[in-house]
Parts: sequence; structure tokens; C-alpha cells
Amino acid sequence: MNKNSSNTLAPAGFIAACTECGSASSNRQYVRLPGRHTCEHCFLDSRKRRGSLENDPYEMFVESLAEALDLRERETGLHSKRVATHTLLLALHHYKKVEDLRQIYWGSLLHDIGKIGVPDAILLKPGALLDEEWHIMREHPRNGHHILQKLPFLSMAANIVLYHEERFDGSGYPAGLKGEGIPLPARLFAVIDTLDAMTFNRPYRKALPFDVAKAEIVRMAGIRFDPLAVDTFLREETALREMTSMEFPSAK
Repeated sequence: MNKNSSNTLAPAGFIAACTECGSASSNRQYVRLPGRHTCEHCFLDSRKRRGSLENDPYEMFVESLAEALDLRERETGLHSKRVATHTLLLALHHYKKVEDLRQIYWGSLLHDIGKIGVPDAILLKPGALLDEEWHIMREHPRNGHHILQKLPFLSMAANIVLYHEERFDGSGYPAGLKGEGIPLPARLFAVIDTLDAMTFNRPYRKALPFDVAKAEIVRMAGIRFDPLAVDTFLREETALREMTSMEFPSAK
């Protein structure tokens, strides 16, 4: 399927093996970069290595858990790993310790783990939620935090889970935090999560071009998003354009 005409790195209608792992699957997204055609798995792993993170067994288990959560919510491709990897890219501008970067990656991977307690009738509802349904949905950050707070070595990751739905102007949830009262990793994540939501297909909407998403993110700086996080987003624009150009191969 051709996502949109503004992302031209991958042509419409291609089936080619990944130059890194050799996969050629209709179940994987691919991106065509200069000199290589890369599947989503290899593309994200190469980005993750920029943060000095490698695939250890624990990390692979967390990634598999996040992928299972994505399947339940019918996300496009590796949504959770995609937003985690690119939140990591933004975090590299502000953090240097590998342990901090690992926690930011894990917290971003597991941002929606609290939705495991949301019934399918609410989570997958195609229309607007009723007030009581919305109340249940709004509890997912606290529920996710409750799961992770039992692991003291993941305190930063747990805070991303708890605060990823907060907004810079204080209109978010669950705590209505405002400005720098929201932990920086959660502020960085919010920008990437919105970019991903806008530029990949959703059951209720087709993917939008990168430039449309960029304009909306810039417009909402100081309202929904931290201006510092938006500035960091703009510094990584080339890499983020490449991310949004991924698509599933069209059948011949």
C-alpha cells in the first residue's frame, strides 16, 4: 500500500529483500534508504544502537511484550518499538548515561502497558467513548505505572508510563501536570507518539504526510508540547522523515 505521496523514499509497489537480514515478508514494513532496502526490524535496531543499546535477552523480552500489546490494539507495524527508538534519538540530545537512555527506551516501549486492563469493547471501540468508558481509559497510565513501580531500577521508565498523556499546558492526564513539571523523557515521547499516530495508518484514519504532522506539532508547541521537545524534534527531522516513509510491500 502506498501511504502518501509526500514520502518518496520507498516507491509504490515493491517486494525486495532486506539488505541486512534478507527478509522479504508482506508482514513487515520496509524503508528504502540510500544504498539499502531495510525492514522495520533492522531499521529500528540500527537506530537503537545509536544509543549504545544492544539486544540483550531482557530487552528482547520487553520488545516482544510491547509487540504483543501492539497486536492487541491493532497498531501498524512495530508501533511501540518505533516510538521508543525515536524517543531515544531525541533523548540523545539531552542524556549521556547509557542507563538513563535504556530506561527511556524501556519506558517508551511500555508506555501503554496499562491498557492491558482496558476491556476490548472500550480499547477497540470505533466511535467516541462514553464518559464512563473514557474514565476507564484515562486510568491506563496509573495502571501501567503500578506495574512498573515494583521495579525500583526502572523508576525513570515508570514515570514515562505514568506521565506520557500529560500536556505542556496542563490539560493532560492523569495528574494534569504542566510545563517542566512533566518529566523531560515524557515530554520528548509525547512529540514522537503524536508523529507516529499521524503518519501511520489507523483504523479510523489513513496516514497523513510528514509535513502535515510537522506543521501540527510546531503549531502546538507551548500548548500540547514542550517547545524544547519540538526543537529537538526539528533537529532530527531527516531521521524522522525516514521513519515515516516505511510501508508494507504491495503485492505484485
